[in-house]
Amino acid sequence: MKIVFFGPPGSGKGTQANLLSKELNISHLSTGDILREKLKETDDLSKKLQTIMSSGNLVSDEILNQIVSEKLVGKETNNGFILDGYPRTLSQANFLLNFINQHELNLDLIIDFKIDFKIVEQRIIYRSHQEKRSDDSLNVVKIRLEKYLQETYPVSELFCDKFPDLSHTIDASQEISKIQTELMKLAKKGQN
Repeated sequence: MKIVFFGPPGSGKGTQANLLSKELNISHLSTGDILREKLKETDDLSKKLQTIMSSGNLVSDEILNQIVSEKLVGKETNNGFILDGYPRTLSQANFLLNFINQHELNLDLIIDFKIDFKIVEQRIIYRSHQEKRSDDSLNVVKIRLEKYLQETYPVSELFCDKFPDLSHTIDASQEISKIQTELMKLAKKGQN
């Protein structure tokens, strides 16, 4: 299965992608995780990423396109994948659409997580205290939500318009288990 998750930061995409990837035995490709792994390295790119991410800004399309495209054709995605946090911009979306056409990768599901931003703010602040993440201050959260509205929301609309039969909306304010049940039903339908 090849799945793309859309939704604002803090909507639970990562949690659900983790659960679903284990359930379906497919790779969870979270750009956040990939970038946090990169931050642990000490090269110039990781220093550049540190500056970009701690200010609440997004990593360049060129860097993300390169990282994600390598993952999509790697061995770890033979069974399928869930893209979580990518594509974020129209430029990334166009790159991905061209890439999947060139490599004949057919998408099976597109999930759009909808949630009130006040709930997102509460969730992210709670998460930042739990995980001691420097990229989760309230100010940074507001910047990320604004960027989501400006840059990523139009991408989710583009994918939903382009793939109406594959696109589904999830109420991300529900309990984790309810969302997981809904996603499993959609995944089973998508496999048929």
